[in-house]
Amino acid sequence: MKVYGLSVGPLQENTYLLVGEDGRGAIVDPGDEPERILAETRRAGLKPEAILLTHAHFDHVGAVAPLVEVLNLPVYLHPGDLTLYQNAAQNAARWGLSIPQPPEPVWLLAEGQTLDFGLGLEVLFLPGHAPGHVGFYKPGHLVSGDVLFRGGIGRYDLPGSDPQALFASLQKLTRLPPQTVVYPGHGPLTTMAEEIASNPYLAG
Repeated sequence: MKVYGLSVGPLQENTYLLVGEDGRGAIVDPGDEPERILAETRRAGLKPEAILLTHAHFDHVGAVAPLVEVLNLPVYLHPGDLTLYQNAAQNAARWGLSIPQPPEPVWLLAEGQTLDFGLGLEVLFLPGHAPGHVGFYKPGHLVSGDVLFRGGIGRYDLPGSDPQALFASLQKLTRLPPQTVVYPGHGPLTTMAEEIASNPYLAG
């Protein structure tokens, strides 16, 4: 699997293009700048079969509507984040930002589910930053969304956040192989080994 990342929008959210067998794959967390995402999709030779969402905060879903319109892709989301998804445009407006409301229906994700799309991803349920937050795991790779960052973790003071659930999710991630590369929702890549050794929320 090849992973291409773009930082998009005013919050510099990381959108990922996952490219698997024969160019099949998926777009993860298209947060903004759909034209850039489409251009990078073409450049990477990706033939996307789905839009996968780690969670439904507005900075992660801002380009969903235009991409669905152009590419006619199904959208996958955990049911715990449906309310956030349905209120995404309204939530963005509270921050003085504007996004097109992402379309329904969505396909629902669950812990342990396997997603093909030429990728062979496993869904990990990682609530805390958002009630329906998930990660997408393939041995060697974790798209972590906003649960884990390089040297930090996701906020847990937002509506629907739960600090106890977030810390339980982080402990779950520490059981992944240390060489796992982490692709976070904001900021640079890292590894589980690096975070276990140096992240103050995980170390010790």
